[in-house]
Amino acid sequence: MVYLFLANGLEEIEALLPLDLLRRGGVEVTTLAVGGSDFVVGSHGIRIGADLPEELFRDSAPEAIILPGGMPGAKNLDASKTVSAALRACEKSGGLLCAICAAPFVLGRRGYLAGKEAICYPGFEGELTGAVLSQKKVVRDGNVITAAGMGVAMEFGLEILAALRGKETAERVKKSILAG
Repeated sequence: MVYLFLANGLEEIEALLPLDLLRRGGVEVTTLAVGGSDFVVGSHGIRIGADLPEELFRDSAPEAIILPGGMPGAKNLDASKTVSAALRACEKSGGLLCAICAAPFVLGRRGYLAGKEAICYPGFEGELTGAVLSQKKVVRDGNVITAAGMGVAMEFGLEILAALRGKETAERVKKSILAG
């Protein structure tokens, strides 16, 4: 199972565009709301309903964890004990750790980027502890996928889809939405 954590103050497109692409590609994704509710409000005032509140996360071997950026959304993800537990479970099981915009700092603070090529929104580089900073807008290094920001949310989602279901599936979805 793939889990996308949503937190108040997230960048809406960084959550919804990858979610849409993954579901179009046949990936089962569950969204979890951080903060004790079944919905969040994004940084631009858009209310987003989640499948479950974070407290119901129980998977000991997630296929992937996805963290959208935005502020204060990324800070809210960073403060969540459930997000920390989910990342530990995912890393232990060899799943994908995916973060975009400011959210890669959540991975960096926990040591998941040590020795990995990674990218984030400008200004958060100092939080990517041990990472090799990339010049790419979206980068995959082993089980970690990071992206620079909202402008590359589609590429981020397609990279996750390719990693989970193959490049052919990602290309099929990309063509179906007239993106290339």
